[in-house]
Amino acid sequence: MTSVDDVGKTMLRNKLLGRWAAERLGMTGEDAEAYSDDLARATVDPVRCDVFSKIRKDFDDAGVDQSDERILSVMTELMLKAGSLMPGTRGDSADSAAVMIARNLMSH
Repeated sequence: MTSVDDVGKTMLRNKLLGRWAAERLGMTGEDAEAYSDDLARATVDPVRCDVFSKIRKDFDDAGVDQSDERILSVMTELMLKAGSLMPGTRGDSADSAAVMIARNLMSH
């Protein structure tokens, strides 16, 4: 079973990944924010949780030249970054941060 802090870390990674992808897709402002929020929300949606495939399709549709390896590399880099941004202790603080991220994203 995935812990709450793992879900929070993945949501944060997907949010950061969405910003990276949106930039390459030429999105700015509210459009870029909506795109990254959508990827973050997909973390907890079993139907939409394959963010790699979504980004791959969006890049292909827009003619963005990024290899699968590059996308996967960025996903790994951003997961490490997300882990470093999450509170270092397990339990209340990590759970609170993950819940806060989830609530913020779900309210939009």
